[in-house]
Amino acid sequence: MFDPDVSIITERLLLRPFGPADAARIRSIVESGVRFLPPGAPTHVAGVTTWLATGVHELRHSGQGVHLAMTDANGHIVGAISLFKTSWGAGTTEIGYGVHPLYRGRGLAPEAVRGLVDWVFATTELRRIDLTANLDNLPSLRVAQKAGFTWEGVLRDASLEDDGPHDLVIFGLLRGDSRVPAEELPRAELRAPRLLLRPLVEQDVPDLAATGADPLTQAMTGIPRGYTQADARAFVALAERIRTRGQGIAWAAVELDGGRFAANIDLRDLDWVNRTAEVGYMTAPWARGNGYAGEAVLTIARWLFGVQGFQRLTLRTAVPNTASQRVAEKAGFVREGVARNALHGDDLVVYSLIPSDLA
Repeated sequence: MFDPDVSIITERLLLRPFGPADAARIRSIVESGVRFLPPGAPTHVAGVTTWLATGVHELRHSGQGVHLAMTDANGHIVGAISLFKTSWGAGTTEIGYGVHPLYRGRGLAPEAVRGLVDWVFATTELRRIDLTANLDNLPSLRVAQKAGFTWEGVLRDASLEDDGPHDLVIFGLLRGDSRVPAEELPRAELRAPRLLLRPLVEQDVPDLAATGADPLTQAMTGIPRGYTQADARAFVALAERIRTRGQGIAWAAVELDGGRFAANIDLRDLDWVNRTAEVGYMTAPWARGNGYAGEAVLTIARWLFGVQGFQRLTLRTAVPNTASQRVAEKAGFVREGVARNALHGDDLVVYSLIPSDLA
């Protein structure tokens, strides 16, 4: 059974049980229609008193979990956090949370999750905490990783919402895990002499699809054959998930003069131990011949080395793709050799760039 008088203090929050004194605040929340309270919370103000007296405590009485209010320094309820599906025999539990829309984006959720995790491992013998989040719920994915949880897998169509089924990411945290947040590159806008490099957005889908479907792009890269807007849309959605997992980052390069899409550039295969990465790019057919790809790659390399502390950037290009090889060489990359049968059975020329090459 969880402690009925639990009180967890974090840097900015107090996590404590809901009680009758919260009636006015809960009525206000219910009347506003915002959704962040635990499952089973009343949807009409008439049910608030009963819920605070008994309903919110039923989970604790069953021994399967506990619902706690997140309150700020002024005592305002800004969120809720829960343990549920607790199996004392197996030593496992699951954590869930919600933050009032007006208080989102301030890092309160990961702070509350870390506080509750510390309390669980300090006061119980539970050995594992689960956390699940919809694959398309990027804020929740970030919360889990900032709190030190490990991304363990994806259950397809496992969550049914009002708009249909969603894939569900399973995160886990074991007693004794380091809980060091996964490293990731920040969402950064970079400025080149003629280009703005910014994160990909939905509005880039038509241009990205046209670039990916271009015959030259299809012939010289490993992009999916018959590239469509659906492929482009999936890539835009995937790009941010890849970034939050510390695996890479992608930009759209748009012209400073006019704002037209000129290229897609991405970093992939990030090795955080050795601080190495690989760069790839696709130049839009209408933007070729302007030197945009080299300009963008060099801008990213300077940022990656000078700000992020990376030590090596690899670039690989198909042997027949002499235009891409010129991009690499103009940007200062050094040719290292040929990787045989590296892409669909084709050989790739391997280039590298290290900080001293830019000195």
